[in-house]
Amino acid sequence: MVRIVLGGEALADLPELTQTDHYVKLKFGDGTRTYTVRWFNREAREMAIDFVVHGDEGLAGPWAAAAAPGDEISFLGPGGGWAPRASADVHLLVGDESAFPAVAAALDALPAGAKAEVFLEVGSAAERQELATTDSTNVHWIHRDEHGMGYGEALTYAVQSATLPKGDIEAFVHGNADMIKPLRHHLFNEWGVPRENVSISGYWRTGLNEDGWQSSKREFVEQMEAEQDAR
Repeated sequence: MVRIVLGGEALADLPELTQTDHYVKLKFGDGTRTYTVRWFNREAREMAIDFVVHGDEGLAGPWAAAAAPGDEISFLGPGGGWAPRASADVHLLVGDESAFPAVAAALDALPAGAKAEVFLEVGSAAERQELATTDSTNVHWIHRDEHGMGYGEALTYAVQSATLPKGDIEAFVHGNADMIKPLRHHLFNEWGVPRENVSISGYWRTGLNEDGWQSSKREFVEQMEAEQDAR
């Protein structure tokens, strides 16, 4: 994972980012790629974005790996619409690398003493990052190299095997779309979490680039919801 800090006077024109899942669409030639804002300092005119780099694959990763001071990039946005609700008894935060910035930003925003159960999947222990935690924060790290499973599989099992938290649960679950279907079922049908308390969505899907995923996402979601609601 590579963190790029963007700076410039144009950032002063952005509104204050009050949501923790704010994202921008970075422009690479004729294409765009969606990335969550890790943090934004309007006064300093700086915005941090974390990139998952897979060697020479993709558009954004190679750019981030080779970026140097003075390079320029344009973006659209920001968008977003979720932030942790202070009144919740428990904040369940679940994600892989693609959701790591939003989860970390949510932990930054939680009030002192807020209880959080956090499940994060990364490639190995070496890819862990420091998080804003308190005595009321339980972070469960899942390392893919220890399980030999695909993206999101071990993370799904970890959440499904966890004890149901007591009280008013608020959940933020994002990452590989292949883990969204079973976790949506688990939250709604097994744990009975009210749907209005859950933000759950696939940021990406194995085997598809962003254009391919975005063009098929609506059909994926509609089919998933129809199958689960029929139960």
